[in-house]
Amino acid sequence: MRKVLVLNTTYEPLNVCSARRALVLLFKGKAEVLEQSGAAFRSERATYELPHVIRLQSYVYVPRRASAARISRHAVFARDRHRCQYCGSDRHLTVDHVVPRCKGGLDSWDNLVTSCAPCNRKKGDRPPQQAGLRLKHKPRPPEPASFVFMHVDHIHESWRPYLSFAS
Repeated sequence: MRKVLVLNTTYEPLNVCSARRALVLLFKGKAEVLEQSGAAFRSERATYELPHVIRLQSYVYVPRRASAARISRHAVFARDRHRCQYCGSDRHLTVDHVVPRCKGGLDSWDNLVTSCAPCNRKKGDRPPQQAGLRLKHKPRPPEPASFVFMHVDHIHESWRPYLSFAS
């Protein structure tokens, strides 16, 4: 089933849910439609247009602490948009320590990046500069809405205005 972007009352991305769950939120009056998909859900007696983006009617508090974000391969790939941070490739991805563990590098958001296997082998146990590599983006804790990349394969055009980092 289709995925729907769920926004807080402040237009902050909160979640991605199924179209069926989005319809339930709409029927209960807990959300409003911001972007329609053009597709329809048909029941025996009615037809309902499926949304692409909905906004909740009441504010949901979500604590956002960078240190609380759990580090995983999937989360590092999502933060880096499934691209090697050295060459930009999207194939044969691995996780690389910018400062190698053997040189005291930690498993932290500031030291982990997505790397393709060839760049990771080229870098080895050296800093990127010594291997002739340069990071495209400085590693950082994930942005609050980067979860979207973990739940969908494709960002729909109607979502882009609500996801500042997806441009």
